[in-house]
Amino acid sequence: MREWNGLKSHLNRQIVLASASPRRRELLGLLGLDFVVEDSGVLEETDPAESPAESAARLARQKAEAVTSRFPDALVLGADTVVVIGREILGKPVDREDARRMLRLLRNRWHFVITGLALIDSKNGKRAVRHVETGVRMAGYSDAEIEDYVSSDEPLDKAGSYAIQGLGGRLVTRIEGCYTNVVGLPVCEVAEMLREYGVKAAAAPAPCADNAGKPCPRLE
Repeated sequence: MREWNGLKSHLNRQIVLASASPRRRELLGLLGLDFVVEDSGVLEETDPAESPAESAARLARQKAEAVTSRFPDALVLGADTVVVIGREILGKPVDREDARRMLRLLRNRWHFVITGLALIDSKNGKRAVRHVETGVRMAGYSDAEIEDYVSSDEPLDKAGSYAIQGLGGRLVTRIEGCYTNVVGLPVCEVAEMLREYGVKAAAAPAPCADNAGKPCPRLE
């Protein structure tokens, strides 16, 4: 599915977001750029031989690569987010019981949210691949609070079974690092990558500060 973002562009070249995620579309829109949304169709399968960061970066690269052939002169951005606790990578829950299991596992513990990013210039093949990691501490919520949250259906399409920007924010007590990374796209890192390709994003208050109510660690 292809969609257009209607914000003012600061670049003549086309920017493509290789993702169907409405959260990533909203976050990229904070940079004030025109862009096209194109679903990559890539299956988000992790490889046990890879580290979580390697998996996230590989999937981001594969998503961007899958879209570049459809846009011969564009900057294509791919992203993939994984939630990691101990040695386990938490994807999207398969059902409500799986969501309950994940939330019990995360309870009163630190975990890490890792987003892989890949930016490819489809005209010349130039690419940049990196990842961003944020630490998240969950509260000591009760089983009843888990049940209330799962019944909202919010966790069912979220990696790790929670959405920090929604009702799931009540389950989080602290974050270390980029807030928008936990939502699904580290906006400051993306802006820096685009600048390296000659794209100047619109000047705006730090999205992390806007959303989390505290200074963005990248801009302090």
